Amino acid sequence: MIKRLALPLLFVFAPIALHAEEDNLDAPQEQTAQQNTPNGFIVDNLYLFMHSGPGKNYRILGSIEAGTPIQITNEQDNNFVRIVDNKNRSGWVESQFVTAEPGLKRQVNQLHESLAEAERQLGDLKASVPNLQNDYALLESQNIELQKTIQDLNTQLQQQTESAQNQVKEEQHKLLAYGGGIALSGLILGVILTLFLSRRKRYDGWN
Repeated sequence: MIKRLALPLLFVFAPIALHAEEDNLDAPQEQTAQQNTPNGFIVDNLYLFMHSGPGKNYRILGSIEAGTPIQITNEQDNNFVRIVDNKNRSGWVESQFVTAEPGLKRQVNQLHESLAEAERQLGDLKASVPNLQNDYALLESQNIELQKTIQDLNTQLQQQTESAQNQVKEEQHKLLAYGGGIALSGLILGVILTLFLSRRKRYDGWN
């Protein structure tokens, strides 16, 4: 009776024990996965299964989509390689479906991200255009005012220069007139003295 019960129980608990052992083997790999960074990708146009060992006869741990970034380890066996996916799951996949270059799908996604970023920056630039236009108008107005101020200062400087030149001419004329007056006065005084002296000599001669 015991033998009859033991045989079915063996078939029931044997797979469970095997799966538990495989899970224990995978646990350190999953801990190591958290420390790894992607260095490869799953090829495009493929929906791949991850196995617990290097072969299709091993338990399926889950699926992985094409173009998924993965960490490729140095463990290879039976045309399988152990990888760590973007969910930190560690498993084995066929080596032919692993590549170090990003697939077209990922490249397209990256281009879409770059395009979205470029559109965002363009939107920011468009939003700043009105402010730039206002700043330009303000600077242009200030430039016009400065040019007008410079023109007014140049006019004032020219007027002051002309006024100074006129003052110099007036001073020169005054000096010439003053000098001429002194010369004329001296001449008249000389004539008077000459006449006075000549008359005095006459008077002295009569006496």
